[in-house]
Amino acid sequence: MRALAIAATGMAAQQLNVEVIANNIANINTTGFKRSRAEFTDLLYQAERLSGVANRGGENPIPEGAQLGLGVRAAAIRKLHIQGSMVNTSNRLDLALSGRGWFQITSASGETLYTRAGSFNKSATGQLVTIDGYIVQPEITFPQNTIEVIVNETGQVFARVDGQTALQELGQLQLANFANDAGLDPLGGNLYRQTDASGSAVTGVPGDPGFAKVNQGFLENSNVDPVREITELIAAQRAYEMNSKVIQAADEMAGTVAKGIR
Repeated sequence: MRALAIAATGMAAQQLNVEVIANNIANINTTGFKRSRAEFTDLLYQAERLSGVANRGGENPIPEGAQLGLGVRAAAIRKLHIQGSMVNTSNRLDLALSGRGWFQITSASGETLYTRAGSFNKSATGQLVTIDGYIVQPEITFPQNTIEVIVNETGQVFARVDGQTALQELGQLQLANFANDAGLDPLGGNLYRQTDASGSAVTGVPGDPGFAKVNQGFLENSNVDPVREITELIAAQRAYEMNSKVIQAADEMAGTVAKGIR
């Protein structure tokens, strides 16, 4: 019976939906995390009776045919790049972006990657790095006797050096924007890679039109809404149960037919 195969695709789709929701909930406290949403499309249709074809010669065409859908399939798992809330950490090396934009990171292999997680630190050589030790681009190096770090909204980095009254400018942070943020390839570790779907990176200075402002002493929270996730989890669970009921009903119907044949 086709109902068995159709309901099986529905169960597989809802299982994937639950897995996506589970990943969202697991990362509810991950800095800069963007929630995902599973997208589904219907499968091919099998024509039982074609529309627009005359039933007999010389008659008007049939206005409405009979086409049976064969189930559902996963089309995409979309990252929703919506601004997360800001949390005050009072750490001078924590930087949050308010608006569109990505920090640029150089990986261990020399590849340029992108992140919204601005929980930065200083390396042993005084460079500004991520919590995994990747260097932030453009490179910022702090003098050894730095006693205070100041980053303004436009990404200018200053240091107050011990024994000096004037601030020392260390460099200028730059951000990257993409035509399609959803097309970025998530690598884990709060890092993303540019792809053909995302388009090429367009760099600019924080605060410029279309680019985020930098907030020192803040971090961007995950944009996961617990209430929304629990609601969608319940809906996915109910949909899975309904598809399992269809399989059970189809199995019982097939059993009834088999008994009648005997």
